[in-house]
Amino acid sequence: MKLNPQADQAETRQQLLEAAGAVFAEVGFRNATVREICQRAGANIAAVNYHFGDKERLYMEVFRYSQEKAHARYPLVSETTAATLPPEKKLYFFVHTLLQRIFDEGEAAWHGKLMLREMMEPTAALDFVVTEKIRPMSVQLSAIVAELIGCPVTDARTWHCGFSVVGQCAFYCHSRPVVARLFPEQTFDTEALHQLADHITKFSLAGMKPFRVAKK
Repeated sequence: MKLNPQADQAETRQQLLEAAGAVFAEVGFRNATVREICQRAGANIAAVNYHFGDKERLYMEVFRYSQEKAHARYPLVSETTAATLPPEKKLYFFVHTLLQRIFDEGEAAWHGKLMLREMMEPTAALDFVVTEKIRPMSVQLSAIVAELIGCPVTDARTWHCGFSVVGQCAFYCHSRPVVARLFPEQTFDTEALHQLADHITKFSLAGMKPFRVAKK
């Protein structure tokens, strides 16, 4: 039986993206090597050059691939659904989705870690990350916060509150080793993420109260 060359090439390309994503998330773009990526993918050392050109372009493609996977696995609340929900519920769904993306331990475990590493150790890919991954989430969160506090989405109070919400989510990722030592009972499984999203939502809602603009 003859193999399908196109199918083989597509499979190799995906394996390279998965392997590269894991390596970049673990050690960062600068410390990652093409050799390590190809070894993990079970591919020839020339495969990266054949499919992507070089490590820089592979890195960009990894982010595009990551974005598609994240949207498919943990989509944001659609505009249609959002229109039927109170802002408090929308905030909970936003927080829960973000936590799921960050703490996914399945095949896509490296996706959230990769984005957080890029924010800590920015590369030339940061503009793409902000435009394609972060800005859509920022737009949705700003709209939710604006509805909650009665300010325009462009108001500094709106985006300061939004950053505070995201900061709570990011804390549990960046400080996970410390949290594990201080409170080893804290887990990040499905039920724990629901509870954590509920806490962050309630804490954020309470924190936003002083910024609410009284309706005229």
